[in-house]
Amino acid sequence: MRVTPTELKQKLEAGESMQILDVRSPGEFNAGHVPGAVNIPLEQVESRLADLRGSEPVVLVCQSGRRAEMCKELIEHHRDDPIVLEGGTSAWVKAGFETVGSTASRWAIERQVRLAAGLLVLTGTVMSVFVNPSWVYLAMFVGAGLTFAGLTNVCGMAALFAAMPWNKSKKCVSTDRLSAAS
Repeated sequence: MRVTPTELKQKLEAGESMQILDVRSPGEFNAGHVPGAVNIPLEQVESRLADLRGSEPVVLVCQSGRRAEMCKELIEHHRDDPIVLEGGTSAWVKAGFETVGSTASRWAIERQVRLAAGLLVLTGTVMSVFVNPSWVYLAMFVGAGLTFAGLTNVCGMAALFAAMPWNKSKKCVSTDRLSAAS
């Protein structure tokens, strides 16, 4: 089953009970999501089926709708009510509806890895053509790292980017602490 952004907004405004599940990465989710959505990245959905409320329909959301469709295929053996938001968060935003997110504009770590890996491979190949053939080893090293990451689901570059200051969440003081201090 599918729902358009306008239909979903109408259902939410009418107070219909449903669970909105955003299957994007945490970085993408934090950049902006449908109000009330819960984030369970697609790769975690099967292991977190118990987190889905059984009494309510589940609306699956991603950026464009593709990952939500994949998620629907994963969970429809366990749930008979998955609904996919047509066009995902992009369509929600295009319709002019509000999103919730952090004030910091961040790229998903996966996107940072793709950019860095692409630049390293491009640099290695261009330098090997124009400067010294040994630069091709840089491209080979990155290719080997990506292959390893794909086989093992362990990515050293992603771990490195996750440790960078721009990917750290800001610590905030709870309102309880503030009122206790005054």
